[in-house]
Amino acid sequence: MTMSFSTLRYAAVFIPNFQLQNPNQLIRRCFLSSNPTQFHEEYEHNLVSSFTRLLHHNPTPPIIQFNKILGSLVKANHYSTAILLHRQLELTGMASSLVTLNILVNCFCQLGLNSLSFSVFANILKKGFHPDAITFNTIIKGLCLKGQIHQALHFHDKLVALGFHLNQVSYGTLVNGLCKVGETRAALQLLRRVDGKLVQPDVVMYSTIIDSMCKDKLVNEAFHLYFEMLAKRISPDVVTYTTLISGFCIVGKLKEAIALFNNMILENINPDVYTFNILVDAFCKEGKVKEAKNVFAVMMKKDIKPDIVTYNSLMDGYCLVKKVNRAKDIFNTMSQLGVSADVWSYNVMINGLCKIQMVDEAMNLFEQMHCRNIIPDKVTYSSLIDGLSKQGRISYALKLIDEMHDIGQPPDIITYNSLLDALCKKHHVEEAIALLRKFKDQGIQPDLYTYNILINGLCQSGRLKNAQEVFQNLLIKGYNPNVYTYTVMIQGLCGKGLFDEAFVLLSKMKDNGCVPNAVTYEIIVRSLFDKGENDKAEKLLREMIARGLLED
Repeated sequence: MTMSFSTLRYAAVFIPNFQLQNPNQLIRRCFLSSNPTQFHEEYEHNLVSSFTRLLHHNPTPPIIQFNKILGSLVKANHYSTAILLHRQLELTGMASSLVTLNILVNCFCQLGLNSLSFSVFANILKKGFHPDAITFNTIIKGLCLKGQIHQALHFHDKLVALGFHLNQVSYGTLVNGLCKVGETRAALQLLRRVDGKLVQPDVVMYSTIIDSMCKDKLVNEAFHLYFEMLAKRISPDVVTYTTLISGFCIVGKLKEAIALFNNMILENINPDVYTFNILVDAFCKEGKVKEAKNVFAVMMKKDIKPDIVTYNSLMDGYCLVKKVNRAKDIFNTMSQLGVSADVWSYNVMINGLCKIQMVDEAMNLFEQMHCRNIIPDKVTYSSLIDGLSKQGRISYALKLIDEMHDIGQPPDIITYNSLLDALCKKHHVEEAIALLRKFKDQGIQPDLYTYNILINGLCQSGRLKNAQEVFQNLLIKGYNPNVYTYTVMIQGLCGKGLFDEAFVLLSKMKDNGCVPNAVTYEIIVRSLFDKGENDKAEKLLREMIARGLLED
C-alpha cells in the first residue's frame, strides 16, 4: 500500500494543535516525566558501552546492530537510556529504520508520554516509512495504559478510514482497555463491529469480555458468550475457564463452577494454581472446608504446587467454622513446605483467634509479625481491637488506636465501632459519646451501625430520652433506620411501659418499608404479658402467625 500524506495532514487528523517538538525537548521531558524502575546498573552499563563502541566503529555497522541493543534495553525497562542512546545515534547522522522508530515509540508509551510517541509517529510518516501493526499496537497500548481508551478508539477509527489494517492484537488491546475502565458493553459492541469484517475475533478478546462480565456479575451473559465461542470453533483456554469459574463462584453457583471445572478437565485443558485457588476460596467462604480439601487433593494429584493464596484460603475456611487449631496447623507447617506467611496469613489467624476469645495468642502473633518485619495493616489492628474490646480490655485497645495513628494507618469507622460497642456494653456511655465526638472531629463519619450501638447503649443505661434524640437526629440526617434500630427503640419504650409510643413506632416502621421481624414482635408481646396486657399481646401473636413469624 502506498501512503503519501504529509506530516501536517497526519497531525491535523490525529493530534489537535500539533507541533513537532525539538528532539532535545523530547529528551528533557522524557527524563523529567519518567519514573523508571530500579535497574541492574552493570547490565545497563555493558549495553551502553557496546552501543558506544558500535558508534565509533569504522565502518559504522548496520542499523540492525544498534536496534538489537536498544531492544535489549527496552526489555530490561531502561526506556530513558534507550531514548538517550537513540539521540546519540541521530547526532552521528545515521538514519533510523522503522524498527528503530518503533522502539522509540514504545519507550515513550511505556513512560506514559503519549504525545511524544505521536511525535515519533509523525516522524515515521515524514520519512516515508509505512507504519506496521507493531507501530499501531504500541501506540494503542500506550493510550490504554494511561486509561485514554476513547483517544485509542479515535486513533483506530482514523487509521481504518485511511486504509490501514489492524490485527487481532490491536483489537485485543482495545477490548481490554474498554473492560479495564468498566465499559464492558462497549467492548462487546466493538467485538460485534469487527467480527468477520475487520478481523477474526480470537480467544483473548472473548476471554477478556467474559472476565469483565463475570466481575460485573453478568455470569449468564458471560456463559452465553462462552457458547458462542464454541459455536465459532474458537477453543476456550485456561483463562476462559478460570474467569467463568470465578464468575460462578462470585454469584454463589458453586455447582455450576464445579461442572465447568470438570468439563475443563474433559477437554484436556489443565487448570492452573489460579483456577484451584478460586474454587478453594469459594468453598471456604461458604464454610464448606471438606469440599475445599477435596479440591486441594485434586490440586496435589495434578502436581500443582499450592501457593500462599491457597493456604490462606484454607486457614480462613477453618477459622470460619471455628476449627482454629486446624488453621494453626496449616500456619505452622507452611514454611516447611517452602511458603512464607504474609500479612494476610497473620490477619486470618489473628482474626480467627480473636473470634474465639484467644486474644493473648493473637497478640503473640502480632508481636511475631514485628519480629519478621511483616508490617501490620488496618485489618490486623481492627481484628485485635475488636478482640480486646470484647474482652473489656479497653485500655489496651486504645493503645493500639494510638499506634495506628503513629504509623500512619488511622483507624476507620469499623475499628471505632468495636470500641463503642464495648464501652456501651460496659455502660460507659459517656465515654462512648466522647469517643464518637473525637473521631467525628477527625473527619470519620459514623455509619448506621455506629448509631445503632449508641441507641442500644443509651436504652440499656435507662437513658431513653437521649436515645430518642439520637434516633430523631438519624432521621433528620437522612439515615434509613433498619429493623435493628427500630427494634432497639421499641424495646426501650416497652421497658418503660410506653406501649402506645411503641405501637406508634411499630406503625411508622411498617410505613417506612422496614418489615418487623420475629424479635421485634417478641419484645412487645413479652412486655405486654409482663404488664398484664394479655388481649393486646394475643392480638400481636395472631399478627405474627398471619405473617408467618410464628407457628399456630
